[in-house]
Amino acid sequence: MRDYKSLKVWRYAHELVIDVYKQIAQFPKSEMYGISSQLTRAAVSIPTNIAEGCGRFSQKEFKRYLVISSGSASEVEYLLFLSFELKYLEESTYTMLKEQIVAIKKMLTALKNKV
Repeated sequence: MRDYKSLKVWRYAHELVIDVYKQIAQFPKSEMYGISSQLTRAAVSIPTNIAEGCGRFSQKEFKRYLVISSGSASEVEYLLFLSFELKYLEESTYTMLKEQIVAIKKMLTALKNKV
């Protein structure tokens, strides 16, 4: 078992979740059960799956959870793009969040390859 909090990728993913929640608060109320809900679930899924994978007893299982985290990261990347296209995010905010998610995806890929 690993300590998920010691992983840089987990810390970055956790920060992303907090940033996403801050932005969601400014989305239209009509999106409460739409993009807002989907985006928060997908964002939370990234560090959650890293943490769950760290609690598994084999490298193979850990790697599988990293793959799931990567899928959630791609989902977040698209939902951020959609939110920007719908004018729910300002360009500077979108750029910042996009840079975060791209960095997380790179870290997840590197960690998967290392495991």
